[in-house]
Amino acid sequence: MGTKRIIPCLDVKDGRVVKGVSFVGLRDAGDPVELAELYSREGADELVLLDISASQEGRATMVDVIRAAAEKLTIPLTVGGGINSVEDMRRVLQAGANKVSMNTSAAANPELISEGAQAFGSAAIVVAIDASWNEQRQAWDVYTHGGRTQSGLDAVEWAKQAESFGAGEILLTSMNADGHKDGFDIGLTRAIAEAVQIPVIASGGAGNADHFLAAFTEGKAAAGLAASIFHYKEVTIRDVKRFLKEKGVEVRDES
Repeated sequence: MGTKRIIPCLDVKDGRVVKGVSFVGLRDAGDPVELAELYSREGADELVLLDISASQEGRATMVDVIRAAAEKLTIPLTVGGGINSVEDMRRVLQAGANKVSMNTSAAANPELISEGAQAFGSAAIVVAIDASWNEQRQAWDVYTHGGRTQSGLDAVEWAKQAESFGAGEILLTSMNADGHKDGFDIGLTRAIAEAVQIPVIASGGAGNADHFLAAFTEGKAAAGLAASIFHYKEVTIRDVKRFLKEKGVEVRDES
């Protein structure tokens, strides 16, 4: 299976980390720079920082927060939110990010993926997909603008297209599972992972270490991302890694 990654996610709104359920009901979870430093010490493999209101409000990503967080980190940092051009990517990467994540802008203009991959390499380009189950279609729809707008795209087909345009990774969030802590959407995760050759980060629904195990073994994810369970100290990154090691999953040492 290869080495699996555990990735905390910082959803940032107005300079503070927030967390909700199915993208609504946001509550404060702390200072992004302090949490970034904490997770770096606790053995996170990477960190994702998302300015969740940037695309909705038409703002640029908070470069000052990125720079401050990057100074505290010894692990790779992925940043998303409000990235609408190669120049936006360059600004974020120069501020200290290792990768950029695009959702709304990529869905609206897939060529932006190619432009970013050509400028910075595919390894620096992450396409984020927020997906929700459509009972009528019996398939997953892609949503943009922080989960507020149905794009008309099919999640599996869009993942394949994103890969073909040069994305190096898919950050896949189940809107149905997000914040509920009942487990990742294994069906969605496996469907995307089997459709593409690039790594898939499972996101949305983590409630305990068992859920990460299922995402890796059943869902075929390369990484598992979580927010609230880490923010509110319900489980630590070290706890998750120790559990996974006991189950025979290869993870990077916590230290």
